[in-house]
Amino acid sequence: MAVMIGVDPHKGSHTAVAVDQAEHVLGELRVRSSGDQVQRFMSWAAQWPERSWAVEGAGGLGYLLAQQLVAAGETVLDVQPKLGARVRLLATGNVNKNDPNDARSVAIAALRSKELPQVAAEDQAAVMKLWSKRRRDLGSLRTQVVCRLHAVLCDLVPGGMPGREVSATQAARALEVLEPTGAVAQARYELAMDFLADLRRIDAQMAEAKKRLEVAVKASGTTLTEVFGVGPYVAATVIGYVGDVARFADSDHFASYNGTAPIEVSSGGHKVFRLSRRGNRKLNHAVHMAAVTQVAHRHSDGRAYYERKLKEGKTNKEAVRCVKRRISDAIFAHLVADAKRKAQAAQPGPGGQRGNGSVSSAAGSHPQRRHFGQATPEPAQSIGRPPTSRAPRTRLTVGKKSRKAS
Repeated sequence: MAVMIGVDPHKGSHTAVAVDQAEHVLGELRVRSSGDQVQRFMSWAAQWPERSWAVEGAGGLGYLLAQQLVAAGETVLDVQPKLGARVRLLATGNVNKNDPNDARSVAIAALRSKELPQVAAEDQAAVMKLWSKRRRDLGSLRTQVVCRLHAVLCDLVPGGMPGREVSATQAARALEVLEPTGAVAQARYELAMDFLADLRRIDAQMAEAKKRLEVAVKASGTTLTEVFGVGPYVAATVIGYVGDVARFADSDHFASYNGTAPIEVSSGGHKVFRLSRRGNRKLNHAVHMAAVTQVAHRHSDGRAYYERKLKEGKTNKEAVRCVKRRISDAIFAHLVADAKRKAQAAQPGPGGQRGNGSVSSAAGSHPQRRHFGQATPEPAQSIGRPPTSRAPRTRLTVGKKSRKAS
């Protein structure tokens, strides 16, 4: 008898409820969060040999338990909290919200949903996701420190600091020539020195995080960095949040996931599309960084496509969105090609060894040419990095914000 075990995870405890295909409760167990939590769950669930687990929020509070169950050889499904909440909402009768009922709702949601993602053991993608998040968090902290330092310098230096962005070197030069007079000015000077020390520390941490990102991306063997504008940070963000690219049926589904596909709001014969605010915003930001990098470099194919859209009557923002969609398609093609290459490398080669480097291997093929046609049909060339030149790293300005190309 097939049994679905729903788990409602919490920080201090986990509650599991087993249900059969008719949604009848077969058993219930609550365990404290401890080192033997998996052993207790496995001993209790041994009475149902044919079983699957449904963990609510396997990427959040249920992350550790889900990974432990996968390591134990169990089949684990990831159930979003909204699905369990909808089951409780549509349940007949007066169902109180408590841990056993929540676990039962998670199990029922897993039974009724046919396309829930299955939790897999973490690999190199998890490493890149961790370091890309670290890099992003450090960037946010740096922005806060720079703003606070700039505000203090405006009270010490007439006119403040020139330019849109304050660097540690500029701030240090400005503070070296200052001679504060009075207790208030001295306090502001000392505060500015503290902010300067914070800025230098964060800059050093960002440089270290970038090195680790480069190592992680190189170890993954991805070809994403062949796309013009995709550096280690963008590649790590994409791979980390995409995970298994096989969960996307085609490039349209991938574009919908990353928010680069417009949303249709048509009525009758009037066709209207608007900007999508859906999808993974961190992934959308990574694609945006690649797009503004291409637009900023006149020799890139993305810039040519951007200018063509402007001539067609598109606004600046609309043209950038068109470039983002083209880059999304190119990224998807590279991800699929990487997945195929890894799958072929894992299979025994003609000599009976894994990873045989024969001609039949796709390791050296370009995804835009052999497997998927041209990933970015317009303009004529792909949005890949030109093979004979390397784009210089420049500071990009988008609106009122400026950032360095990754």
